[in-house]
Amino acid sequence: MDFKGFTEEDFNVFLVEGLENRMEALKTSIRPKLEQLGHHFAPSLNVLTGDEMFVHIAKHARRTVNPPKDTWVAFANNPRGYKMLPHFQIGLWHTHLFIWFAVIYEAPQKEVIAERLSKKLTKIYKEIPKEFAWSADHTKPDTFSHREISKEELKGLIDRLQTVKKAELLCGYTIDREAAIALGSEGLINEIENVFLKVAPIYKIACNLK
Repeated sequence: MDFKGFTEEDFNVFLVEGLENRMEALKTSIRPKLEQLGHHFAPSLNVLTGDEMFVHIAKHARRTVNPPKDTWVAFANNPRGYKMLPHFQIGLWHTHLFIWFAVIYEAPQKEVIAERLSKKLTKIYKEIPKEFAWSADHTKPDTFSHREISKEELKGLIDRLQTVKKAELLCGYTIDREAAIALGSEGLINEIENVFLKVAPIYKIACNLK
């Protein structure tokens, strides 16, 4: 794989003024790297989950005024889309890189997914590494550290996924931009592999896979 890692210039794309200019910078700088990561990790996610994973690059096609503040590649078991399904993401904000398992608000089976996760709450809470994080909104960079969240608070996030229409649940790992740059290609690949290994069991619970 030709992936060379991410650079200062990649993260600074999110400082480019104007929708057209930022979209052009995304397409030329970041999107090719996300495509490389997508084709690299889809086969390993196939093995980890038992599902055939398809690669989806964020296009930001609905935007007409505001330039995107982040971008990503997603993996889901449907070639036509990912937002309606439990899925995985690798992406960037200006400040950091993220690696997520995600259920976002477009998923029509959120209530069923939340019920499955709730039944396995103890297992999930115990097995997720302390340095990992949770998010309740993929459109914001804010996260909750697994080290600091209680089992009851995690149950609250899962319950909210079940009862609130716009609620979301993401679990994974974030890497500050300087650390992500310093990792280089091989180091970053290894980090992503480790995160997917740890969150794949949540995906399997969400999808009711053995």
